[in-house]
Amino acid sequence: MRLSILALCLAFSTSFAAQPEAVPSSTVPAGAAEAGKDVVHQLNNAFAKVFETVAPSVVIIEISKKNDPSESSALEDLFFQGPPDENNPRRNPGALRPIQSEGSGFIVRPEGYIFTNFHVVEGADKIEVKLRDGRNFPATVVGTDEKTDIAVIKIDAKDLPVVQLGDSDAVRVGQFAFAIGAPFKLDYTFTYGVVSGKGRSKLLQSGGYSIADYLQTDASINPGNSGGPLCDIDSKVIGMNTLINGMNRGLGFAIPINMAKEIGAELVAGRKIVRPWLGIRIETLGDDPTLRDLFTGADKGVVVRTIEADAPASKSDLRPFDLITHVDGTPIDSDSQLQHEILKKKVGQKLELTVWRKGQTIKLPIKTGELPNDITQASNQPLQPLQPKRSRDGGIGKFGLQVQELTEEVAKRLQLPVERGVIVTDVEDNSTAAGQDIRREDVITEVDGKPVTNVQSFREALNKADPGRGVLLYLDRKGTKTFAVLKAGG
Repeated sequence: MRLSILALCLAFSTSFAAQPEAVPSSTVPAGAAEAGKDVVHQLNNAFAKVFETVAPSVVIIEISKKNDPSESSALEDLFFQGPPDENNPRRNPGALRPIQSEGSGFIVRPEGYIFTNFHVVEGADKIEVKLRDGRNFPATVVGTDEKTDIAVIKIDAKDLPVVQLGDSDAVRVGQFAFAIGAPFKLDYTFTYGVVSGKGRSKLLQSGGYSIADYLQTDASINPGNSGGPLCDIDSKVIGMNTLINGMNRGLGFAIPINMAKEIGAELVAGRKIVRPWLGIRIETLGDDPTLRDLFTGADKGVVVRTIEADAPASKSDLRPFDLITHVDGTPIDSDSQLQHEILKKKVGQKLELTVWRKGQTIKLPIKTGELPNDITQASNQPLQPLQPKRSRDGGIGKFGLQVQELTEEVAKRLQLPVERGVIVTDVEDNSTAAGQDIRREDVITEVDGKPVTNVQSFREALNKADPGRGVLLYLDRKGTKTFAVLKAGG
């Protein structure tokens, strides 16, 4: 019996072992799988071709600076320095600046003209350029434009390979983007991603004036990529890598190449970069919810926040709190759009602003001026300390604001250009007034459009105002005109 069972088991096992193993069937047809591989290979070759085409025209820029710990660039924290940590002594308080640093650039003319960033060569005592073929050349600065962070340098060489410049206006969000540079002192690193945004503004404001509308990409951009090219799939340069929002966060930015071409051509020609301006600080209507309720009847436009002292706008009838809706008939919806329209004009050119003021639409002529290199801020440091005079009137003190009458003697002593109003003598910390950036020595000239001549008229105007809706104060800050809105609970 045992032999019979054993024989049966052996026969069963032999029969089972003889069966072929089951092979899972593919859900993708063989032809489709091969076609997919072909697409990947084509894409792989296309990526590699971008690097092979552009890299010979990309250079590594090594600069030497004086080791002066007292120097500190306004751009340093934004541009390719990385977050503060123990491995980055440049961010440590009191640390010495590095003697040498590195950036990237790309050749735009065969006789040796190279585009890079202003902050790469800023303050350089010596500039060395390394080419892809291993050659090294000393370089000189041809010209720089700090406001766009663009610089042109030159090496003494001929018949150099040049990049092909594309059209950044035609760039589409979602298209491939490739960055080439020398991050972390590693020669010629190539990364890819997509263009993840266009028209990114207000990333860098030089002198309170933001110029460039950056391209945003998730292509990895790291320290040392500054000045290097951002390319498209056709190996054309569409931007100049210029700054990042932290490291390895998928937020890289590049100056549009159309702007770099325009500025670079002027610098190569030896011409000074001049730009028109009106001398106003502006804000898109709706950006500040506390202002929206004060513009009943207006849907779109740009609020004039501040008019700089001695600026072109100060010589016109434009006022703080005006809402600009058109420039020479062109509708204006945002502060960036307004700036673009002004930058299209020439210095000294007359234009017409359509303005919404207190429910009425008016047209104001104004002439552009030349944007200065440095916009001087109105000083808030007193020549002699003002002695705060505490008011017993709760209508003044409830916003954390104390004032006194502006006398001729005080105006003369503080060199104030106004003769009427009340002068702020004290602003309480964490108060509504402090939150609206009202400062000591500001002169309040109007409350809700009513002129203020003394403390009594100021009290009366405040008492008549509706703090729930917001009280509008017009301020003169040593020639610079601005406004503040005091709101109950603010």
